[in-house]
Amino acid sequence: MYSSYFEHDGLGLADLVRRGEVSAPELVETAIAAIERLNPPLNAVIRPMFDEARKTAAGPLGDGPFAGVPFLLKDLLSQVAGIPTSQGNRLWAKIPASGDNELVKRWKRAGLIILGKTNTPEFGLTPYTEPDAFGPTRNPWDLTRTPGGSSGGSAAAVASGMVPLASGGDGGGSIRIPASACGLFGMKPTRGRTPVGPFIGEAWSGFAGEHVLTRSVRDSAAMLDATHGPDIGNPHPLPEFRGSWLEAVGRAPKRLRIAVSCEPMLGKAVAPEVREAFAETVRLLEGLGHQVVEAAPPVERERFSLAFLTVLAAELRADIEFISELSGVRVRPEDFDASSFGLGLLGQAFSAAELAAALRYLKLSARSVLGFFENHDVLMTPVLSSLPVKIGALQPKPIEKKLIRFMGHIHGGSLLKKLGIANQLAAQTFEFIPWTPVFNVTGQPAMSVPLNWSPEGLPIGMHFVGRFADEETLFSLAGELEEARPWKDRRPPA
Repeated sequence: MYSSYFEHDGLGLADLVRRGEVSAPELVETAIAAIERLNPPLNAVIRPMFDEARKTAAGPLGDGPFAGVPFLLKDLLSQVAGIPTSQGNRLWAKIPASGDNELVKRWKRAGLIILGKTNTPEFGLTPYTEPDAFGPTRNPWDLTRTPGGSSGGSAAAVASGMVPLASGGDGGGSIRIPASACGLFGMKPTRGRTPVGPFIGEAWSGFAGEHVLTRSVRDSAAMLDATHGPDIGNPHPLPEFRGSWLEAVGRAPKRLRIAVSCEPMLGKAVAPEVREAFAETVRLLEGLGHQVVEAAPPVERERFSLAFLTVLAAELRADIEFISELSGVRVRPEDFDASSFGLGLLGQAFSAAELAAALRYLKLSARSVLGFFENHDVLMTPVLSSLPVKIGALQPKPIEKKLIRFMGHIHGGSLLKKLGIANQLAAQTFEFIPWTPVFNVTGQPAMSVPLNWSPEGLPIGMHFVGRFADEETLFSLAGELEEARPWKDRRPPA
């Protein structure tokens, strides 16, 4: 069963269940066997929920589009009653959730069977998945490299064949980054398209939302069909979508005007392998008949990066203080990873006026970027500036970790700020991901499509951004690209 299990996407497995060719308990046992075999070297699944999955599979499945299909949850925003949502942090890992959040309820109604939770960096902060609390997740294409972050555990699980799809969240590229690093399809829907409540009002000042990482385009589209729509109190309501994104996948797009650019918006350098993959994709788009023009919206690199980092720093400090209060433990550097605690120190040092100014600037910048799409249907860039980096390459150096912890004990956030650490962090953070955060600020839909591989066999995803609330065009284009350059038979080494 295992070899054929990997050959099917989620909709394919659900169809087998509907036709009686396989049962949900059989699929669950196959998925459990796959996790037990594949997870040890990858460290993708950090909280198995096998007993709960077996109980669910033995009960009524309902008529959802994914009835009986094994699924994994990223251990960040997704809450399941009675199960801790660790957020990659050792304090959160001890606190059971009070209930299912709305999106988890919708995933369950779609018929998915949750087998466990996947690894994520602490608070979903970094574009790599190496939390102190659970250890690093490794890329199934090369165990020495990162699967990306923050949905790195989910991406590694799907790419390796544990499950056909898994959940992800994206606040600065965290679905698209690991999709690129692991050779998957990853769609970040429009802000407000999927629910984030009821336990939070919005995530990362509205920058973050959740969806799934998949091997096929149609799984992503069908899942958005099943889960989209506002929940109570949604601060970013969208006009009701009455069509079907799944139908859009099978419908060739009109001739599109596609802007393309390989010049980094926030970073400075792009690796030769990425530039070559970009050029190949440009040729593919032209061959499909689209109008391709060299253009990109202007972004002030340094100012945008620092403003985005300022907002994240404030959010991280709020997270740190909230979990310390909830757990009854005073704030201590030892209870947090150096990267997130250091950013939290800066968040403590920024003033309320600086946070307001950063948000004002980002919202004004978003207007400028959105205006660019009045004359372009889609923008295409790479997702990452390089191949997936080695495990540990983006971590703070040991001396930097010691400095951060020392500053934490002496309440040295203001000193870190005076030393210009915020500017250094902004420059370092966005060098690897110089495009994706821009479109979390604008709220536009954006996707990573696995169209290219390096000479050594590492995935290189291409990044497509659509007009606000226009996932339909992106899904149609993705379906066309999947047919023109299929990737379903590409698999990591066993």
